[in-house]
Amino acid sequence: MPDSGRFTFPAVPAVLLSIVSVQGGAAIAKGLFPLLGAAGTTSLRIGLSALVLLLVVRPKLGQLRSAQWRAVVPYGLALGLMNFLFYCALARIPLGLAVTLEFVGPLGLALAGSRRWGDAVWALLAAAGIALIAPWHGQGVDLLGLAFALAAGGCWAVYIVLGQRTAAVLPGQQAVAIGMLFAALPVLPFGVASGSLLSLTPHLLLLGGLLALFSSVLPFSLEMQALRTLPTRTFSILMSLEPVAAAISGWLLLGERLLFGQWLAVGFIVVASVGATFTARRDAPAMVGD
Repeated sequence: MPDSGRFTFPAVPAVLLSIVSVQGGAAIAKGLFPLLGAAGTTSLRIGLSALVLLLVVRPKLGQLRSAQWRAVVPYGLALGLMNFLFYCALARIPLGLAVTLEFVGPLGLALAGSRRWGDAVWALLAAAGIALIAPWHGQGVDLLGLAFALAAGGCWAVYIVLGQRTAAVLPGQQAVAIGMLFAALPVLPFGVASGSLLSLTPHLLLLGGLLALFSSVLPFSLEMQALRTLPTRTFSILMSLEPVAAAISGWLLLGERLLFGQWLAVGFIVVASVGATFTARRDAPAMVGD
């Protein structure tokens, strides 16, 4: 009999709501960039997210074994660097393109070491998507923004590998809460050096709280709930819709319009991601991204 005192979303709507929440959070973050910069915004999001998760989860830090520390510390550092690089990209290029290019990291991880000819098709399709986005004539999309997005994707791939190792030695909620604490370490020096954190006001703290809620606390909770009943492959396919959701969110919330070729690139990478998921040799634990 279900627990009538606790409301839970069905698995698929929970994942879709998580995707919408993350993109709404990204729109809030982009609005904070002119005031706090990418470093200050990342520091505010991760700092408040860590505080909320530590208060809610209350992990027993003193009881962690050395093997758990060795797993969760690099996991947290990768999480922080991934978010910082993504926000650096988001400050320079449209939301839809940033998320699309970031997805190349997990996609590359899924295809790494594969010897199936079908996977080569997905790799070529993803490469075609990147080629469509790249400004070959020196105009259009910011090159440094593209580089930041691809670097964030590389960190996402590392984060998935480290997350799998962490999940094997530490329960999921504790891993996220403790990892978020260490995620602040590679980001805070840049936030402090920028001086933007000194100009925080109650209004900016409120926006930072909403950013932490929509970008971290709510999606993490929804995705953990969904993964209890949803097969990992189904989860991965649903998450492949994120670049499309990002492009639509950027258009509706930020007025960012993509060219036809850029929409085509988003489509190529989404199809490559879904195809790679279908032809994967085995399911792997799915990890949350930005």
